[in-house]
Amino acid sequence: MRRSITIAIALTAKTFLHRPHLLEKKGNPVTALSYSSSRAFSCVNSDYRERLRSELHSIKLDDALDLFCDMAESRPLPSIIDFSRLLTAIAKMNKHDLVIYLFTQVKKLGIPHDLFSFSILIDCLCRCSQLSAALSLLGKMMKLGYNPSVVTLGSLVNGFCQGNRIHDAMSLVDQMVELGYEPNAVIYNMIIDSLCENRCLSIAIGVLKHMENVGVRPDVVTYNSLITGLFSSGVLGVSARLLSDMMENGIKPDVITFSAVIDACVKEGELLEAKKVYREMIRRSVYPNIVTYNSLINGLCIHGRLDEAINTFSFMVRKGCFPNLVTYNTLINGFCKSMRVDDGMRIFCMMLRDGLVGDTFTYNTLFQGYCLVGRFKAAEKILCRMVSCGVRPDIFTYNIWLDCLCEHGKVKKALVILEDMEKSEMGIGIITYNIIIKGMCKAGKVEDAWCLYCNLYLKGVMPDVVTYMTMMIGLRRNGLRREAHELYRKMQEGV
Repeated sequence: MRRSITIAIALTAKTFLHRPHLLEKKGNPVTALSYSSSRAFSCVNSDYRERLRSELHSIKLDDALDLFCDMAESRPLPSIIDFSRLLTAIAKMNKHDLVIYLFTQVKKLGIPHDLFSFSILIDCLCRCSQLSAALSLLGKMMKLGYNPSVVTLGSLVNGFCQGNRIHDAMSLVDQMVELGYEPNAVIYNMIIDSLCENRCLSIAIGVLKHMENVGVRPDVVTYNSLITGLFSSGVLGVSARLLSDMMENGIKPDVITFSAVIDACVKEGELLEAKKVYREMIRRSVYPNIVTYNSLINGLCIHGRLDEAINTFSFMVRKGCFPNLVTYNTLINGFCKSMRVDDGMRIFCMMLRDGLVGDTFTYNTLFQGYCLVGRFKAAEKILCRMVSCGVRPDIFTYNIWLDCLCEHGKVKKALVILEDMEKSEMGIGIITYNIIIKGMCKAGKVEDAWCLYCNLYLKGVMPDVVTYMTMMIGLRRNGLRREAHELYRKMQEGV
């Protein structure tokens, strides 16, 4: 009977790996399964303690589930400490939803929690965005006489940050201090990183100063979050000072720090400075990663130095750093914007040979590239390939197509596509209608453009400055100055 139950646990757990939505269902999934099996457990008679001692550092998921079942079958039952060791290993595989499920099975075996197991489960609940359940479990834990550790409360802080509840996260840290806890750098780093992601940079710098005032030493993670956030927001002066403070405090910049600086230099057009920073990181024996190389390649593509970009790409591969989709998309975009679409297509083919699959951005870039050089048949082939590969065209795809048709005087075909888009109930915004209105005016069909403009309100779309300017230019060119002036007045009134 016990064998049947443990097999049911294994089968149900493995089902959750492939169908994680089942975790949201109520009820007892184990009793819902009445499977019995003749599958022999490879180590059912072995000492699970020995396996816990020798296998956990490199255990695979299927083996971990088998070990869990062996432990559930053992008599006397293992302690919560032994189960917690195994479930910690599974949690490190980022199978947090599975850990939550397996803890329910431990509970059914009648094994009570201890402080460590409560902490593991609370952390997994937070990582699965089940904050209410985590807080409820914290309350139960405290009622049983267990005081949460800094690590446990840190899991809740992380949960609030991941749920974009920064105010709640900061309030919890304040409560921790009031209760006599000493938040560490890891907890403050969670707050700072979340603030930086939400562009609350002045508050994040305030938290850094507070850390220093209460004697918590910032580490490289602290500075990386701030420097990356500040550089991304274009606040170069403050980020440069932080970088200087970081090194003065004896904290060595790592690959994340250098990559952030290189990316900022590239975005500011300081390509020579980016290369200087790259050489400095090599001098310090900090080796570039894919993010570093992607930033350098992006900078070279932006400045039209495509041959250098390809050389950097080749150098990166020789150094054992393999390109990802961002790398390929950056190169394809660079070549297409420079009207070297065939070279962009060659990069695309290379990407496919490397086993990567193009996304919407990849296909849109190639599609637009062929449209810009007037190779419509090649563009349509890209569109067909996009659809056949299961990549759904988005509004940007259609806008590219419409703009290309209108630029080449094929307004009639553009209107047919627009009509199909409207019938498909695609969310069409003012940008799409601006493309059509501009195309009509350029083709001398100002009355048709005016008619479309007048119907925008009926379509639930509000004109913007581009709409007004396009229509006014079209009206003036056709000698309709009074109508153009009236439209200008409406634009000023915000109608």
